Amino acid sequence: MSKGEATRTSILDEALHVASRVGFEGLSIGQLAERTEMSKSGLFAHFRSKEQLQLQTLDHAVARFIDVVIRPTLRAPRGERRIRELFERWLGWEAETLAGGCVFATASTEYDDQPGPMHDALVRQQRDWMEFLATVVGTAVSEGELRADLDPRQFAFTLQSLMFGYRHAGRLLGDPDALERTRAAFEQLLTSSR
Repeated sequence: MSKGEATRTSILDEALHVASRVGFEGLSIGQLAERTEMSKSGLFAHFRSKEQLQLQTLDHAVARFIDVVIRPTLRAPRGERRIRELFERWLGWEAETLAGGCVFATASTEYDDQPGPMHDALVRQQRDWMEFLATVVGTAVSEGELRADLDPRQFAFTLQSLMFGYRHAGRLLGDPDALERTRAAFEQLLTSSR
């Protein structure tokens, strides 16, 4: 990795941490310059605009998510064990990588009704994620570990909803039982899917 690439990665790591705490709209070149002890002009040379900073930070988040959640999930055996690995990795995503919470959840709220490049990039990312979830579940169906009439897209939707509920209960409400309740709900989902 060149020095320029290493600097850019370091900047995007910090931008990701900032976005996890204040959202993508709260992310600015000026704020990032202060946090990275770089000049605004130096950062501007890397990103050219706030929107490009936001888009590249989102892309960086996707790359990190792939490394932390998706790749390890794909190393697990196909079927229910892979679904369990995905669930555990997904639970750990926020705790292991972002002090401020999941940037995808934050961005979903920020851009759900805001047309533009960030909205479009986020929609593509989330559709890809839901397709991945459905594919993992569909594989468990084809392996005979989940019932043949199970709708993988419905399972993916329910699991996504469960994870948003976990974030809401744990982060916003400070429910000390959020993780335990989420694990119980996941087990119920699997049981009803066999």
